[in-house]
Amino acid sequence: MRLTYNKNHVGDVLLVTLKGATNPEYTHLDGVTVIKDNGETVGLNIFDASEKFSKATLNSGLGNEAALEEINTVLEKAGADKITPDLSPKFVVGYVLTREDHPDATRLNVTTVDVGDETLQIVCGAKNVDKGQKVVVAKPGAVMKNGLYIKPSELRGVESNGMICSKRELGLPQEEDGIYVLPESYNVGDEFKAE
Repeated sequence: MRLTYNKNHVGDVLLVTLKGATNPEYTHLDGVTVIKDNGETVGLNIFDASEKFSKATLNSGLGNEAALEEINTVLEKAGADKITPDLSPKFVVGYVLTREDHPDATRLNVTTVDVGDETLQIVCGAKNVDKGQKVVVAKPGAVMKNGLYIKPSELRGVESNGMICSKRELGLPQEEDGIYVLPESYNVGDEFKAE
């Protein structure tokens, strides 16, 4: 769940992104627009947000239990269904176990990445990805800063379950191209937090 609030440029609206949408439908209620795709709530626009939410929620970015409780209170008052998003960390420290050339694309690599509780196969186009690196992984369900929803997909016929991130994709200053290779001080499986 990604929360976006920018009063100066968007207005007093809390934008809640849960998933990507291919065929969105909008329902306008009392101060809330519910965005659904195939009957599933994928996003919310909550108006007059500064009157309804704490500053902590408006500034939380990725959302948390407290923000979810406030959102569900607003939804209940507006007559909308509550949401139950997966709040487990979606940006985690991974360790690249293997890197092989993609069988059908010269600029892609097929990696296996240990993210602590599971191993993910991820297709990555960065030139600098290699076995033995600690990296930031956006797991399926992650919502990137630009609104891109990460879901299992196929790239040129190979399954990919997540994304190995660059600093730019994480909203951090980036000097060189490629993925963000983390220092050894990071622990595999931990939620990623910039040092």
